[in-house]
Amino acid sequence: MTPDRRTSLIVTLAGGIVFLALAALLVPWSPVPGGMPDPADPASVFNLDQIAAAEQFARWSRVWSWSSLAVSLGIACWLGFSRHGVRLVDWLRGPWWVKVVLAVATLAVIGRLVTLPFALAQHRHFADNGLSTQSPAAFLLDLVKGEAIGVLVTSVLMLVLVGSARRWRRAWPAVAGGVLGVLVVVGSFVYPVLVEPVFNSFEPLEESSLRTQILELADREGVDVDEVLVADASRRTTTLNAYVSGFGNTRRVVVYDTLVEGLPEDQALSVVAHELAHAQNSDVVTGTLLGVAGVVFGVGLLGLVVGARRAGSGLRDPRSVPLMLALVAVGSLIASPIEGTISRQIETRADVEALAVTDDPEAFIAMQRKLALRSLSDPTPPSWSHFWFGSHPTALQRIAVAQGLTKR
Repeated sequence: MTPDRRTSLIVTLAGGIVFLALAALLVPWSPVPGGMPDPADPASVFNLDQIAAAEQFARWSRVWSWSSLAVSLGIACWLGFSRHGVRLVDWLRGPWWVKVVLAVATLAVIGRLVTLPFALAQHRHFADNGLSTQSPAAFLLDLVKGEAIGVLVTSVLMLVLVGSARRWRRAWPAVAGGVLGVLVVVGSFVYPVLVEPVFNSFEPLEESSLRTQILELADREGVDVDEVLVADASRRTTTLNAYVSGFGNTRRVVVYDTLVEGLPEDQALSVVAHELAHAQNSDVVTGTLLGVAGVVFGVGLLGLVVGARRAGSGLRDPRSVPLMLALVAVGSLIASPIEGTISRQIETRADVEALAVTDDPEAFIAMQRKLALRSLSDPTPPSWSHFWFGSHPTALQRIAVAQGLTKR
């Protein structure tokens, strides 16, 4: 085994062990007292027409999203696991770092162009069903913004990997893993103030009974909140949502303007209580730490795989960029069930704590029903699909939790 592959093995083991330890210590694996109940009966929450409409919408949503995923993964593997990607990078000119950035941008453009028909079909599907308020031009502009940010982030990732491999031939996996781990922390910290404003405008929630009750709720949950921000989501969507992002002095609780205007106060408070529970439990910090360990594990694994496949220049050559991106794409898909399982546990804990602090299960259940109807959420998605891609419990699972806690 070569020295750099020994380092890769050590980094892989270290990242994996730390990830498992953090997951065991920080993730709530039993968030519901007495265990997770069976989902509520769909017929007890929705009528037959509502169920049929949601299933029809979800069926076509999965067609477009899964088709896009399959095509993008196929293109990434075709370019990464063959000589086609190497030949493409050979056409590029400039020093190594310029070729890395150009390779990332070129591959991103190719991937976006081949999946653009699916993205447009999905947007049309959302618009036809009243979930999107964007014109095709506005949708494409957001798509371009997202791709530009993706190219920037991916370019930094590739530059760190290739640059570290060129500078530290033996220790590069440890150096690259450490640098990228720091960048994950920095990214989580600055994301609310640098990236979120690219897609939305934010204003403090105006003086109102809702704002007063939210701040009182934050006090009861022990969360320091100076302001709750409202995002102008209605220019893109009709769905209702809220979220918490950042940490330290960039932590923010954000509610969609559609939620403020579309829900009664008691139901809106249930949503905000859920988000405040995330802040109280430092779930963004938990996700960031798991992300750091995951990145370190991934860098080590990448060194092992690429070292076995490219015994020559390995990652030191910009021509390895297509291969690395293909491996990242495959690895991300494989890791999806792990990420989803952790996310669902954290989301369930936030639900339980929101129910405890508001002591209003009826409002919680009504809110979950309204959110599901507004977003045409499939009440009973395929179990394997939800396991692989689902980041939240289903509406019926969340309602069952509320019903079960009410009976206690």
